[in-house]
Amino acid sequence: MKYTGESHTFVVCAYKQSQYLEKCVQSLKRQTVKSRIIMTTSTPNDLIKEVAKKYDIELIINDAPSGIASDWNFAYAQAKTELVTIAHQDDIYDSDYLESILKAVSSVKQPLLAHTAYYEIRDNKKVYSNRLLRIKKLLLLFLIPKFTWNSRFMRRRSLAIGCAICCPSVTYVKERLPKEPFEERYRASIDWQTWERYSKLKGAFCYVSKPKMGHRIHEESETSNVIGDGDGRTAEDYEIYRKFWPAPIAKLFVSFYSKGQASNKL
Repeated sequence: MKYTGESHTFVVCAYKQSQYLEKCVQSLKRQTVKSRIIMTTSTPNDLIKEVAKKYDIELIINDAPSGIASDWNFAYAQAKTELVTIAHQDDIYDSDYLESILKAVSSVKQPLLAHTAYYEIRDNKKVYSNRLLRIKKLLLLFLIPKFTWNSRFMRRRSLAIGCAICCPSVTYVKERLPKEPFEERYRASIDWQTWERYSKLKGAFCYVSKPKMGHRIHEESETSNVIGDGDGRTAEDYEIYRKFWPAPIAKLFVSFYSKGQASNKL
């Protein structure tokens, strides 16, 4: 199937008052392939309303929030197109992000999702290589060749070591996925448990191995906040590791994985 810009929606998930929200929106407006952009929030305020108005973006209020998974599920549901990307408010997307995604999902028969490599943004500088990024690239190394995209075995082996798929880099093919992607009982490992469930489905995990978006690391980010919740994060990570490994090995992986994730916290 040939996917186009008309097949896709960016949903900007806005929360409280982020100084980076406008930069995120600007990066979506600069895409070489244009698609629909909408914004959702469970914390409406003047900043969010002003940015939405300035860029002529529809703002949809979530009146029944119950956490980050609830916010993401609500955002996901607002897209009426075949493809949807949940754009995190602190992050930015390279101008050819969507062009690369559309090319990837259009090249296979049954795409489930597409994701890209990413760089970090620290102190407003782009960081393309550090310990965590190198590890994640290594975990995804065997999923670069297109012939592996449909392999449930290969993607589950990658996910069995850790979560290398960057959540804001993901575009979902809605018709082939559950109505609500994210389980609300999770907070720290929301995305990883979603990829684990999706990894069992028939279809392709499309991977663009060149960095096409930037994930911002700063003290107020949700990533930093949930990593700061050490006990909660460890319990969720252990639960997911147990989907792949017996208890002793799962405990060992949790120990190493938590040290690696610490680089996401300033």
